[in-house]
Amino acid sequence: MKGRSLARHISEGGKNLIRNGWMTFASISAVTVMLLVVGAFLLLIMNVNHFASSLEEDVEVRVFVDITASETDQGELLSELENIDGVDAIEFVPKEEGLDSLIASLGDQGDIFETLRDENPLNDVFVVQAENPEETDLIATDIEELPHVENVEYGSDIFEQLFAATSLIRTIGLFLILGLMFTAMFLIANTIKLTIIARKREIQIMKLVGATNGFIRWPFFIEGLLLGVLGALIPITVLAYSYSRFYSSMGTATGVEFFQFLPTNPLAMQMAVLLLGIGAFVGVWGSMMSVRKFLRV
Repeated sequence: MKGRSLARHISEGGKNLIRNGWMTFASISAVTVMLLVVGAFLLLIMNVNHFASSLEEDVEVRVFVDITASETDQGELLSELENIDGVDAIEFVPKEEGLDSLIASLGDQGDIFETLRDENPLNDVFVVQAENPEETDLIATDIEELPHVENVEYGSDIFEQLFAATSLIRTIGLFLILGLMFTAMFLIANTIKLTIIARKREIQIMKLVGATNGFIRWPFFIEGLLLGVLGALIPITVLAYSYSRFYSSMGTATGVEFFQFLPTNPLAMQMAVLLLGIGAFVGVWGSMMSVRKFLRV
């Protein structure tokens, strides 16, 4: 396409926005509301995914060695653990170190456990990390079958609940986003339909003098694209500013090590690109729906 033709199509698309003032306003408003909700869910889902990934990295299997196991038994257990598929790292925590950690975690009240040093009732522990956190459950099941293992812990309940909540948020967000997108497409399609009806005679004349279908359709595609992009600008600005203020006030002060929010940059830029892409897609698709259905000249 020549530069002159492209400039003409852009000019015509812009004029169409002005000609259909109220419908243009309604379409842009629909896209704005849709992308505000979509953007909010995107921020939520991206942070939830970040929380889940952070938790996955910290997931570990704590293998409590049978308190009656000898050093030879512990060596055999270590060899068995190393032979399990998917195991990435193994750390041995002797019961003396476990008691020190317990006393330190209790502060002043931990002094009452000093008397246990001579007859330490705690277990030696192997801390096992998986190469793929999603295989932690399978690895823990395999470890439970090994000899000299008294107990296995890896926070399975928390792990499963977190990913169930993540899945629920994604599902709700997907259905809401799809519903809003169809609403915005419908309004944009009707806006462009009015433009086509208003310019029907002009389009017929253009066809008579040899204008191609592509030449006639381009201004409407540009109009849909502009509607989508313009509708994305306000949500991007509002959400980026709001999240920036929220992150400045909250930062990483959540009180839980793995539960940290994503920093504003590059999150805001990623969100802006996604919303612009969604807005442009909705606008162009709404335009195509209208042109295919109503441009019969």
